[in-house]
Amino acid sequence: MNFILKIVLTAIAVFVLAAILPGVEIATVSTAVWVAFAIAILNMFVRPLLILFTLPATIVTLGLFLFVINAIIILIAANLVGGFIVTSFFSALLFSILLSIFRSVLFKQLKDKKKE
Repeated sequence: MNFILKIVLTAIAVFVLAAILPGVEIATVSTAVWVAFAIAILNMFVRPLLILFTLPATIVTLGLFLFVINAIIILIAANLVGGFIVTSFFSALLFSILLSIFRSVLFKQLKDKKKE
């Protein structure tokens, strides 16, 4: 149940960010759900491999290369899900940073509600 709630919250964040940011377009609300699901799966399986393969670059840049990895995950999700368009790498980078911030805030609220 927690996984489904996180997917829904991520879909809401994706939909809102796509409406705000230039260079990111989303067709429908159901596309936002599919994007959230694709990002969750990619973060589970592909992100650890990318981190492992780019560990030297991540160490040299003191972890800033992780932003690039997040943008790559967004670009892969845009290629996988029809109706989700990201026009440039910098749009994906900004989208991934803002999505991470939104998800952190939303998931923190979710944890706080569980404690009560």
